Amino acid sequence: MTARSDAPEIDVREIPKSQRHPKIFALFDSLSAGEALVLVNDHDPRHLRDEFDVERPGGYSWDYLNRERGNYRIRIGKTSSTALPRKLGNTAALTDAPTDAADVAWKLELRDRHLDANLIRLAPGGSIGEHVGGEVDVLVHVLAGSGTVGTEGEDVAVAAGDLVWLPRQSRRSFTAGPDGLGYLTVHTHREPSLTIEPFDAERG
Repeated sequence: MTARSDAPEIDVREIPKSQRHPKIFALFDSLSAGEALVLVNDHDPRHLRDEFDVERPGGYSWDYLNRERGNYRIRIGKTSSTALPRKLGNTAALTDAPTDAADVAWKLELRDRHLDANLIRLAPGGSIGEHVGGEVDVLVHVLAGSGTVGTEGEDVAVAAGDLVWLPRQSRRSFTAGPDGLGYLTVHTHREPSLTIEPFDAERG
C-alpha cells in the first residue's frame, strides 16, 4: 500500500507530557499499513522510540524530517497491519537463576495487551500464604521444581510440566518443595496486574 501524502500531523509541544505517548500510539494504531504520521516535538523523542521498539518491534519506520532545536519533525510509518509476533524471553534461563525468596522473575509488561502473565519463583520450602484470587480465572504452568497448591479441599501436588487451573475467587496457597518451585501464570488483563507481596499473597 502506498503511504498517503497527507500524513496526519501531531504537535505534542502543547500536550501535557503524561498524555503525549498515549495520544501518539492511538493515532499510530488508527493508521493502515503503509501510512504514516508526522510527529512534531521540541526535542528528540528518544524515549518514545524506545517504547516503539518494545511495543511495535519491526512494525514501524522512523525518519527524521527536521532536527532543529525546539522543532523536531519525525515521520513514523506503520509497516505492518498489527503488532508482530515476537520472542519475549526464555523460561529455562529465568527459572535456573537462584532465588532465596518469593519473587516475580518476569512479567508481561506490554502497554497494549489483553493478557497478564507472570513467572513466579519460590525458594526451596518457600510459600505464598493462603489468599482468595481475584475476578479472573488463572492458568498455571509449573516450569521447574515441585510443590503443593493448597485449596479449600485437598492439597494438590505439582511438579514441572503440570497445568493447574485456578477458578476465579478460589482460595489457594503455594508451597515449594525441596528443589524450589517456578511457575507461569496467565490470565486476562486486569488492573492492577498480579503482584507478589513478601510472605503474603499472590493476587490473581
